[in-house]
Amino acid sequence: MRFIHIADVHLGAQPDAGTAYSSGRAQEIWDSFSRVISLCEEEKTDLLLIAGDLFHRQPLLRELKEVNYLFSTLSHTQVVLIAGNHDYIKKGSYYRTFQWCENVHPLFGSEMGYVMLKEYDLAVYGLSYHTREIREERYSIKAPLAAAHEILLAHGGDEKHIPIRKEILESSGFDYIALGHIHKPQAVIRNMALYAGALEPVDRNDTGGHGFVRGEITENGVNVEFIPFASREYIHLALRVNEKMTNGSVKNHIQSTIESRGTQNIYKFILRGYRDADVEFDTEHMDIYGNILEIEDQTRAAYNYEELYEQNRDNLIGKFIEQFQGYEEDSMEYQALQEGVQALLENCLR
Repeated sequence: MRFIHIADVHLGAQPDAGTAYSSGRAQEIWDSFSRVISLCEEEKTDLLLIAGDLFHRQPLLRELKEVNYLFSTLSHTQVVLIAGNHDYIKKGSYYRTFQWCENVHPLFGSEMGYVMLKEYDLAVYGLSYHTREIREERYSIKAPLAAAHEILLAHGGDEKHIPIRKEILESSGFDYIALGHIHKPQAVIRNMALYAGALEPVDRNDTGGHGFVRGEITENGVNVEFIPFASREYIHLALRVNEKMTNGSVKNHIQSTIESRGTQNIYKFILRGYRDADVEFDTEHMDIYGNILEIEDQTRAAYNYEELYEQNRDNLIGKFIEQFQGYEEDSMEYQALQEGVQALLENCLR
């Protein structure tokens, strides 16, 4: 039995995107979800597992109709989903009354329930959020052995959203545990309990690759792999600058870095190192491709230490510089000189 496990799709979110992508990122989340559905149909995937937060907030009725239409295009795939803390089932939620197509099996109860898929001798278990937070453990259960194979859909993993303990999952007896809520894809237990991560990054801190988990249950056990699938990544990079660099050279350095890492991605840069004391970096005008969220300048001024020494020969600054005379610019001592002089000058200016 072959399955695809997605989570934290967050349909309806408006992610940080930079000027080039700001108008299109919300639609890209819908497009990636649609591409997953198309892939399920193309590969005749048996089961699509959605481990919570399909929506970023309470779904609108028209949005449920759009999602249900996509599910209806699946000629082979069965869909099982739960609601997470973002799209929790509140009073009046359209989730409560919506009529899904026959291949969709929502597990929307606040207590553990299951759906039996007899053609695969498979039971899928899960529960949904009916409040924004659930602070107590809810997954300290054993696989009931109602079918030859059993899967748990679970959403949580922090103190406010159903704490999860690895040792409990290890002894649960489920063939596979499809986890949601943590946006970074990761294995809690190899080949058994995995966070699929967000399908598309929805926050500037959702760095790294995003996509889904593809898996297969066979007589020999479960095999899974993470499939990168997102349109873009958020990438945070620290760039080292030196006192020879100007606004033009820093801008070119940023441009070449973006071109090597992918112009489709969205960036935050942190400038570190020492700049010429007469230069100030104009970070507002270095966004060539419109995909920079922020450039944080953490550089410090590099000084002419011979000139600074002559000006301060008889005070603490001069005596400090005197202790480091003769060291090469790439030495640890020279770095200590830079740090120390900067600290002394900052204290003098207070």
